[in-house]
Amino acid sequence: MNEQIARDVVLVRAIELADQKKEVLSEDDRMYASRSARELAQWQASDKHADVTPDDFLQQRSEQILKRLAERTPAFAGFAKRSTGLRALAWLLPVLALALGAALDRITDPHRVDLLSAPLLLIIAWNLLVYLGLLISLFIPARATGGPTSGLIRRLSVGKLAVPRKVPPALATGLLGFMGEWSQLSAKLTAARLGRTIHLSAAMFALGAVLSLYGRGLLSQYAAGWESTFLDATQLHSLLSLLFAPAIAVFQLQGFTLAEIEALRFPQTTAPEGGARWVHLYAATIFLLVVLPRLLLALVANWRAARLSRRFPLDLDQPYFRKLNETIGAGTGGMLRVLPFSFTVDEARHRGLGQIAIMLFGEQGRMMLRPSTSYGEEPREVLRDVDLNDPNVTMTAVLFNLTATPEKENHGAFLDYLVKASPRGIAVLLDESSFVERMGQADQRGLAERTALWQEFCHFHQTTATVVNLLNPSIHPLDAGVGLKMSAAA
Repeated sequence: MNEQIARDVVLVRAIELADQKKEVLSEDDRMYASRSARELAQWQASDKHADVTPDDFLQQRSEQILKRLAERTPAFAGFAKRSTGLRALAWLLPVLALALGAALDRITDPHRVDLLSAPLLLIIAWNLLVYLGLLISLFIPARATGGPTSGLIRRLSVGKLAVPRKVPPALATGLLGFMGEWSQLSAKLTAARLGRTIHLSAAMFALGAVLSLYGRGLLSQYAAGWESTFLDATQLHSLLSLLFAPAIAVFQLQGFTLAEIEALRFPQTTAPEGGARWVHLYAATIFLLVVLPRLLLALVANWRAARLSRRFPLDLDQPYFRKLNETIGAGTGGMLRVLPFSFTVDEARHRGLGQIAIMLFGEQGRMMLRPSTSYGEEPREVLRDVDLNDPNVTMTAVLFNLTATPEKENHGAFLDYLVKASPRGIAVLLDESSFVERMGQADQRGLAERTALWQEFCHFHQTTATVVNLLNPSIHPLDAGVGLKMSAAA
């Protein structure tokens, strides 16, 4: 599934989940789209002499629904075709960087090559610092959310953070949900594209600076030299020998002696060929230390972006997709793994968890109940034999009892560990059955306050709580994954 298909599928899912009252898409609309998509996917598969795949079916279905929505709501058609601006930025920024680099000589002395040229040394030093930062970042675990560039990446992923006017409320809610989810799903792809643009821009800026040196040299005679308050000729010779060593070694350029450095101290001047010599040294150094590495980094980022765009990592094991795939006979059920925390699950509530698994994954849905974790136990030790990336498990959910009071050092630590250690994210189930039994149905205010407290607590720990009643699961139906949101993947 490529990026565009994944985007359409996620957009349709967000709209369908938000439109619970079928105000935007009726049941007939959805059934017609599924039926048409199934037939189209079967025709395509027949032409290819292959079986129908979930990808083909979801693609056809999302196209059907988006086309219908665009016909009914013109404002939505504009949203569906909205550009994020990242493609324009990918061209504009490198061109602008090249122009700025070419204008660099305007802020320096146009008639001399300073051996201690602050702009040229700054370009080299800044890029070396960037390489060091990139190297260090390889050993720092990536954060699922947050970070100084997360806001920019979200903006570049979905474009303008606003829904169009004159769309039904349910559709507007769906679009907002889509923007939030797509910005997370496409964060790696957007980061790769942004990285490609930044590396290419840095290379173009340095290349522009080099071109300005040679361009100015065609029309003016450079006088090479140096001056410093704190450095003497010996120190400068050592510094420049280290700086220009790669260029001299790779391009076999002429080196320099301490006596030559001493002779170049201003106000002495050199012959024209002396100026060209230092231009070549600086140009070769910038090419080796800035232009070439930045272009290589841009190629790596471009390869990463192209790979993600061709094979977008959309998790089709989610309940919504599993239920849709059942309509083409590709459904395989799903496994809900439940991790209770300080919660003894009796037989009745065990059956309730089984019903919830069926709600999520259809009749083939199954449930796996793990032993409860007690207060004070270290999550890493308790869950050391739990494979949080087990391909046989569709969804992992933490089970809390609503009667308990959330504690940062116990419940919070358990959630934090799972959020960081779960490659596919986790869900949180809040069982209200004990609270209702103890307080009675009349205490709706107390129930609402306790629920709000838990939801805020879970949100603080980067998860979303879903209220269930294990003694009567039908009170909170979980149709097609609605209300059972996953935390961001680690």
